Amino acid sequence: MLLVLGAAIWWFYPNKAPAEGRFATAPLEHSAITQSVAANGTLNPVVLVSVGSQVSGIVQKLHADFNDQVKAGQILLELDPTLNNAQLQQSEANLASAQASMELAQANEARARGLFAQEYVTRQDLDIAVQALKAAKAQFSVAQAQVVRDRRNLDNTVIRSPVSGVVVSRLVDVGQTVAASLQSPTLFQIARDLSHMQIDTSYAEADVGNIRVGQHATFRVDAFPNRTFLGEVRQVRLNPTTQQNVVTYDVVVSVDNLDQALMPGMTAYVNIVVAQRKDVLIVPNAALRFRPSDTGARADKARNSGDKPKGEGRGKGDATPMGTVYVLENGLPKPVRISVGITDNRMTEVLGGELKDGDAVIIEDRQPPAKAGSGPSMRLF
Repeated sequence: MLLVLGAAIWWFYPNKAPAEGRFATAPLEHSAITQSVAANGTLNPVVLVSVGSQVSGIVQKLHADFNDQVKAGQILLELDPTLNNAQLQQSEANLASAQASMELAQANEARARGLFAQEYVTRQDLDIAVQALKAAKAQFSVAQAQVVRDRRNLDNTVIRSPVSGVVVSRLVDVGQTVAASLQSPTLFQIARDLSHMQIDTSYAEADVGNIRVGQHATFRVDAFPNRTFLGEVRQVRLNPTTQQNVVTYDVVVSVDNLDQALMPGMTAYVNIVVAQRKDVLIVPNAALRFRPSDTGARADKARNSGDKPKGEGRGKGDATPMGTVYVLENGLPKPVRISVGITDNRMTEVLGGELKDGDAVIIEDRQPPAKAGSGPSMRLF
């Protein structure tokens, strides 16, 4: 009879795993931890000069192309100077005519003064001669200015590099018409020094508060997936950008590119180190995320008591972030509140609480929660 009763209990009673085997745990340990914030950005030259044209014309000659090293003052391009040269000749002719008119007016004014002294002409005649001389001098000045302007325009048909650097973009070709009527068109883009570049990246407002000038940064690019590059925060710009109600700020990271491996326009995946700690107690983030699903009567009592487990929060005075982890006590999870510090998204610094080095915290419940309304499990032979 007892044998039959034991077999029935073994048959119908649910099969439950021991608590020690049900929960996966991890020990706390002392280690170093680094917190960083990540964002994508674009590599750009520190100084990128757009070379334009102040005059219109047809491109006659090209003296520079993509990737060419150029010096300041070097000729990049020549426009057809025919129209500008004709305009200069016309202005010089107008200047010669104005000079002749001025010389005649000077002679008339001198003659009128002599005759006025001898009372052969009236004061009005003298005043007319003086006024004619002043007008002739003004016309001469206007003609001089036109000559200077047209000579300058003729010089501007030869486009020279304003800086020394490398040509990263050429936007015109021989035979193309350059129209500079409303604004100066861009003909070339020259990077002054590609051995020093910068990354323009956007960080969310939640992260930018921890970023400071001088912090170290690491980044990767798709062209060199197995290589990590180093940089340093040079500027946190105050001008915000809002897209779809998300506010971001431009963070400029300076980069040394001595081997010229990095190119303008590359996408950089940047991590900025905002905090570091050495030899501190750390806890897995999985332990902070863990919440028991079915821990029996003791866990129910803990949840219904004043020690109700809480998630992330703030400590006394809302100064220190708090968290809850669970440890095993008599085979059941027990909540423990701890104060936490920085995190690297895998581990988190423990600032205080009733935990010490070597204590095991629960990171996973290996047994799935039982379905509501399910009957007793049956074990097959």
